[in-house]
Amino acid sequence: MKKGITIIVLCFTCFVSAQRYKILSGSLDNLKGISEYKVTFDYADLKVDGFATEEDFLKEKMEKRQDRDNKALLFKKNWYDDRANIYEPKFIEYFNNRFPKGELKISKESSSKYTMTIKTTWIYPGYVVEPAKLSATITLSETGNSNPLLVIAFEKVIGIEDNAYNVNQGYRIAGAYEKLAKVFTIQLKRIL
Repeated sequence: MKKGITIIVLCFTCFVSAQRYKILSGSLDNLKGISEYKVTFDYADLKVDGFATEEDFLKEKMEKRQDRDNKALLFKKNWYDDRANIYEPKFIEYFNNRFPKGELKISKESSSKYTMTIKTTWIYPGYVVEPAKLSATITLSETGNSNPLLVIAFEKVIGIEDNAYNVNQGYRIAGAYEKLAKVFTIQLKRIL
């Protein structure tokens, strides 16, 4: 009996976590036949959990570190540098690894006529004992065309376990970007 209940709970949990996305416009079918995207990342108007603005978050974190050997400035520098140095490469690598035969590929340097924009809207940085989470809207469009092929929003994606309990905040958040890549590629594989 307990085994049966456990299986039901696990299936329900997987179903609920797999449903944390919403297609805002367009359709996955619009992406058929596209094998490569230039990927861009957008952090404008990013909210950090528990703070009105990203600037409020940084201000509080820097105030806590003021008296310690430039730790405040280093924290702020790392907060921004981690985007290009950790989050973005981890998202791209994880995404591309989900298509080992090259069925679909993304790159920041791609000359593809299609663009994938990852707009991060919310981050929960997590703690050593708690994984990071993020919300993002992914827009896929023909470059220069204001009519997107697909706009899909993912809410509170929980970081993958490999990085979930990392002491380094950047790697915890990168784990959430890897999970975002995973849940998005699951949807994309449906049309390949």
